[in-house]
Amino acid sequence: MLILLHFPFCPHSRFARLALDELSVPAQLAEERAWERRTEFLAINPAGTVPVLMAAGYPPVVGAPIIAEFLDETVRTESGGQRRLMPADPNLRVEVRRLMSWFNDKFFAEVSGPLTAERIFKRHVEPGRGPNSEVIRMARNNMRYHLSYIGWLTRTRDWLGGDRMSYADFAAAAHISVADYLGDIAWNEDEAARTWYARIKSRPSFRLLLAEKVAGIRPSPSYADLDF
Repeated sequence: MLILLHFPFCPHSRFARLALDELSVPAQLAEERAWERRTEFLAINPAGTVPVLMAAGYPPVVGAPIIAEFLDETVRTESGGQRRLMPADPNLRVEVRRLMSWFNDKFFAEVSGPLTAERIFKRHVEPGRGPNSEVIRMARNNMRYHLSYIGWLTRTRDWLGGDRMSYADFAAAAHISVADYLGDIAWNEDEAARTWYARIKSRPSFRLLLAEKVAGIRPSPSYADLDF
C-alpha cells in the first residue's frame, strides 16, 4: 500500500491525490502539518514540504510533479500502450510538463500560494494574526490573467495540454480548487475556462476533494457545485 503524506488544502498535495485517484492507484492518506517540522518528517524530506509518496522498494517520492512522473513510469498503461495522463509523444510530453510547471510554479507563486498562505496556513503558523489584504488583492488580480490564459488554451484545444486529458489539467485544477473554495475566482469573466473547470471537477477523482472543508472558512457557492 502506498502512503501519501499530504495536507488537504495544499494545492500540490491535491494534485498528487487527483493523479492517484484518476489512475485508480490506492494510497493511504496521512495528513502532515509541514509547518510543525516534525523530526521524523524532516528525516524523510529535509525540505519539509508536502506531498511525499512512500512506496515500498523506492526512496521517498517528493513533490507533486515528481510523484506524477513516478506514477507515469510505474503504473500499468492502458491497452495499446497509451499512457493515461502523460502523452506518449515526446513533443506532447514537453507541453504537458511545461503546463505542469506553469501551474505548480508560476500559478502557485502568484495566486494559490499567497492565498493559501494568508487565508489558511497563517491561521496555524501565526494564530490571531489576520491575512494581509494587499497580498490577497494582488493574488486575485493575478488570477484574472491566469484564468484568461486557461480560457485561451481551452478555446484552441480539447484539454489544456492537447487532445487528451493529462497531468496538465489536474495540476491546474488542483491549484484552482483551493482558490475556488476561498471564493477568489470571478468565473463570469471567462466562459471557456469555467466550462473546462466544470468538466474536470466533475471527474470521480474530485469527489473527496470537494467534500473537504477548512474549519472556520465556508466554501464559496461554486466550490462543490458541478453546474456552477
